[in-house]
Amino acid sequence: MRLDMFVITADQVDSRHRADLADEALSLVSSAAEGRLALPPDRTAGDEVQALTDEAGAALEIVLALLRTGSWRVGLGIGPVETPLPADTRAARGPAFIAARDAVESAKRRPTRFSAAGDDGAVQALLDLLLALRDRRTAEGWELFDLMEAGLRQQDAAGRLGITPQAASRRALAAGIRLDQAARPALTAVLAAADAAADPATRAPGSPGVGVDGED
Repeated sequence: MRLDMFVITADQVDSRHRADLADEALSLVSSAAEGRLALPPDRTAGDEVQALTDEAGAALEIVLALLRTGSWRVGLGIGPVETPLPADTRAARGPAFIAARDAVESAKRRPTRFSAAGDDGAVQALLDLLLALRDRRTAEGWELFDLMEAGLRQQDAAGRLGITPQAASRRALAAGIRLDQAARPALTAVLAAADAAADPATRAPGSPGVGVDGED
């Protein structure tokens, strides 16, 4: 029996010359998923980590959290996973895991360091747009973003930061915070639709959803 799910496989950037960040990434994945993982996240091979979830929102938040660090290339596989699930993510099997493997390899050649496999290409295109927006965000923009994500109104966040409401408004606009907040629910819906329709077993590298353009 198979169940459609999301597999996230992440490979550390420049791991030969940097400290091993896998344990840190596993904690980050668990925090981003907020209890919505099908199994505990795992280190698979070397510095690679993997997570499994059946919730589109959790998959999106994991991908965004890992990519925000700048330390990971991330592949997202969408499609069937064999059930019953084993005790460990690294022991699980199914076309979604193969798709995630293809995707993380593709991510090494993409400027966003992200690739999706198992959909019609919509997830890739839309997430690339959001990632491009986030890539231009300054440290000050992220500071305001985090306060607003924590539930503060923009005016209250301005007070916390010691800036005027007008300055906060300009910072929010430059950081694309409202666009980011509007895009994520829409992306979650696109991911959920892709999960319902996906058959990664029929997709190969270079098919829609496994694009390879740009250089890392």
